[in-house]
Amino acid sequence: MSNYRAVAFFDLDGTLLDGQSKITPEITQAMSQLKKNHVLPVIATGRTEIEILDIREQAGITSNIVMNGSFIRVDGNPVYSSYFTEEECQKMYDLTTENGHLLSYYNEERIWCTGHNQTLIDAYNFIHSDIPPVEPHGFKQHPVKMLLVLSHSGDEVYHKAFPELTFYRNGPHSIDIVKKGISKGTGVATLMDEMNLTDVPTYGFGDGPNDYALLEACDYKIAMGNAVSELKELSDFVSKKNTEGGIVHALKHFDLI
Repeated sequence: MSNYRAVAFFDLDGTLLDGQSKITPEITQAMSQLKKNHVLPVIATGRTEIEILDIREQAGITSNIVMNGSFIRVDGNPVYSSYFTEEECQKMYDLTTENGHLLSYYNEERIWCTGHNQTLIDAYNFIHSDIPPVEPHGFKQHPVKMLLVLSHSGDEVYHKAFPELTFYRNGPHSIDIVKKGISKGTGVATLMDEMNLTDVPTYGFGDGPNDYALLEACDYKIAMGNAVSELKELSDFVSKKNTEGGIVHALKHFDLI
């Protein structure tokens, strides 16, 4: 592990993936070149592992921070997990039901939800992911590491009811929910500490609001050309759009490939 000269953390949607949420041959080649250059590539995403297995395989990446920092795997081995209590899940289930919203539950092995409606279908279609099965009270049998409220609005209701949690609106259809203090940024710190790489430079690549903590935690902050304005303001370098070769462009700019 001490041979790594840098670690590069990549968001997926709008960053490492193309417009159809796919890994292009150019990205596969770039990740291979990174490893040859002793740079460790790490996926850092709001998605969970079962949603990214094909992506990981195509990209040749074996380390990931998923569910916005709630679960971390390094070189195939799990090193960190954060959990919701059954009481927290029940309270969130009650509040979403009261507000006419649906709820999805996540761990690294499975996703399930409280029902199906158009908002939920649109949310999963938005990231080209499968529609999860319905199991409203599955949190009583399975560990939960991230929650997802399916809604177009009403965020403040949840913020007020759960000050102990952190909320990321990840798109027009849903809100990611993790334990307070958990983020892609804490994931970066945990991973670097677990690998004894705290003196190795880090590069963060992202485009959305939940990437703010990721970039903030990295030494070099790269926003995609399609990134939200606040991420561009934080960044050291604004690359091209994800659909215009932005990752390869940035990696070459920093002489990583």
